[in-house]
This record gives sequence, structure tokens and C-alpha cells, in this order.
Amino acid sequence: YPNGYSGSKLPLQARVIAIADVFEGLTAPDRPYKKGYSLSKALNILSNMVKDNEIDKDLFDLFINQKVYLKYAKDNVDSSQIDEIDEKKLLQ
Repeated sequence: YPNGYSGSKLPLQARVIAIADVFEGLTAPDRPYKKGYSLSKALNILSNMVKDNEIDKDLFDLFINQKVYLKYAKDNVDSSQIDEIDEKKLLQ
């Protein structure tokens, strides 16, 4: 998190935006410099960020369990980026 703050020192809204911002940046199909990542690759990156304490684990788990990533993807990413997701592996 910015300035080395722990998650508990950041407002809930900031922790939510951190996940959304990273996910959108990784999957954006209209990036001029690079193709957007598949859902599985983007979620694996986020999962690694959880393990490194860079994003909130509880919010990431909610993001996966409630399939927020898939709801977003259906409306905002290219269908070729939507691939098989092993949610159990991501939630370990």
C-alpha cells in the first residue's frame, strides 16, 4: 500500500479501489502498449499480491467468491480473455 501503510490504516474504500484498479489495469483490452491479460493470469497476479500483503486478503476473497471479477469481465473485457478460473487455488 502507499507509503508502506498496512491495510488497517487505509480506509475500506481505498482497499477496494486498489483491487479494482489493479484488476482493471491488467485486463484492459484497449491498452495501446500491451494486450490485456486473461482473467486467470490477472487473478494469479492479484493472488500473489495478497501473499505479499500488497492487497487486502478478505476483500480479494470476496472479489473471487462473489464472482465480481466475472461480472466485470463480461461487460468490460474481450471474450477471448475470459478463461477457466480455479477459484479454490486462488483462495488458498
